[in-house]
Amino acid sequence: MSFNIGLSGLYAANKQLDVTGNNIANVATAGFKSSRAEFEDVYSATRLGSGSKVIGNGVRLANVSQQFTQGDINNTGNVLDMGINGSGFFTMNNSGSVSYTRAGTFKVDNAGYITNTDYTSRLQGYGVDANGKIINGVLTDLKIDTSNLAPKSTSAVTSSINLNSTATVIDDTVPAGKFDPANTATYTKSFSTPIYDSQGNQHTMDQYMVKTGANTWKVYTLVDGRNPDATGSDPKVTAPVASTLSFDATGKLTQVSTPNPAGGAPIISSDLKLTGWVPGTVTNGTFTPNGAAANPAGVTISMAKTTQYNADTSRTIPTQDGYATGQITNLTIDGTGTLFANFSNNQSKAIGQVALASFTNEQGLQAIGGTSWKETFASGIPGYDAPETGTLGSVVSNSLEESNVNLTNELVDLIKGQSNYQANAKTISTQSTIMQTIIQMT
Repeated sequence: MSFNIGLSGLYAANKQLDVTGNNIANVATAGFKSSRAEFEDVYSATRLGSGSKVIGNGVRLANVSQQFTQGDINNTGNVLDMGINGSGFFTMNNSGSVSYTRAGTFKVDNAGYITNTDYTSRLQGYGVDANGKIINGVLTDLKIDTSNLAPKSTSAVTSSINLNSTATVIDDTVPAGKFDPANTATYTKSFSTPIYDSQGNQHTMDQYMVKTGANTWKVYTLVDGRNPDATGSDPKVTAPVASTLSFDATGKLTQVSTPNPAGGAPIISSDLKLTGWVPGTVTNGTFTPNGAAANPAGVTISMAKTTQYNADTSRTIPTQDGYATGQITNLTIDGTGTLFANFSNNQSKAIGQVALASFTNEQGLQAIGGTSWKETFASGIPGYDAPETGTLGSVVSNSLEESNVNLTNELVDLIKGQSNYQANAKTISTQSTIMQTIIQMT
């Protein structure tokens, strides 16, 4: 019996050394999770029980469990290298065969799909609609879209303007004070803002501020040096039309009054609106459309943040929502796993989002090699969601999760395994000596 017990001990010690050696071999494997050999004793038993003085029959390997503790996250400089800081697994699809991994060493194949290093499995996530909105709930192969970003015509311009309350009043009722953009004496200050048409062509919108009285200013808005036709029926060079800004005694804007192009009462609002602007150029007094169009809803110029205080006439940096066409320049990935394509026109657009999988019992996953696992009955079915949702961790781009192997502990376990092997071998050797003694007695 002692031979069998010793042999079981040798087998167990050998398995312990195998597990420890595998951990040490993968100390530099990204996303690797260390394993632990788990043993249990063996006792013989009958239908009536094992009794109170039963000697054990040795040991057996009960399980080799993987330890899903967090590995260190180290920077690599490669944008498609992704580490998971927290729980969750990347989901990979190889022609319908789904696997899960913590190794975020991803590449791009010749079709633009994000794959593993072997180009065999594609990273799964959520796609986007035409407006760049993430479509949650439906997993798809993530693909990097390198197409140009279509231009967007300007629909809104916003800024904060202060008009100096002590500025000199300009009498625009006399010929010398009549507004003329070429004569700086006929206006107090001018501001320029770039705006865009439907083809991404840039145009210059100039606003000329003229103080015409106490708490009263006029603003002339020109695009490419001409007055935008309010009706859109005759986009030729016409005399500039002014809107009137009125302020109260505290310097706050009370209203913006704009002549009604259709006739009748003026339009009262806190905004100016270019509804009839047709993009084009003027040469020798003749207007030529450029084939593009303005925003269908017109261009709204917000004046609500305009004040009249005793300070320099100035404007904050304006914002406008139009832009020219753009070519992709680089890719960024945020903590939620959202992939953003950045373009040459300083715009960015979401092109997808990495999805993470979670399991009720991670220990139940089946290791299949390649630092990957398969779902089993013991693990339970996966739950998918975006990173940083619930208990799921965050995605760290330009980084990889290192192996969670503690090399110091493994070297100590190696010494223990060696000692265990030697001790069990000694058990067999001792039993052999006893057997030889008994044989010599006979």
